[in-house]
Amino acid sequence: MIKPAINVTPLIDVLLVLLIIFMIITPTKPSKFDTKIPQEPKDMRNVSTNPYTLVVSLDREMSLTLNNEKDVGSVNDSEKLIAKLRETFQQRKDNRAYSEQFAMRNDLSEDDKIEKTVFIKAPKGVSYGNVTKVIDAVKISGAQPISLQIDGLE
Repeated sequence: MIKPAINVTPLIDVLLVLLIIFMIITPTKPSKFDTKIPQEPKDMRNVSTNPYTLVVSLDREMSLTLNNEKDVGSVNDSEKLIAKLRETFQQRKDNRAYSEQFAMRNDLSEDDKIEKTVFIKAPKGVSYGNVTKVIDAVKISGAQPISLQIDGLE
């Protein structure tokens, strides 16, 4: 009686073909992924801020400041801040003060081309709820995007 045996020749052929395919593909894959970590600037004297930068500062007394302009309301009464930001955005629209990255794009409306970025700066001791109220007020004014500024940056 003959014992049944498995023919392994086709299996070896398939394995050799796969081995050749993987040997061909392997050199085309990127062998490493370089990352660039931001370095601290060496000379801060020549750095200028963007003239369209808007920073809403919140102090410990819960009063709000827009750039260097004081008396734009408080955390609980942010109507002055909303009105001031809307006025600023309208002036930018009237003067066609477009964002550098969107100025040449024809597929966007004028409202979308305007620089509406607002940074919110608050000390560490202020509660998260108060900062959220300021974020909501800035959103109501039409600002986009809204960013939180890290302590210690001026």
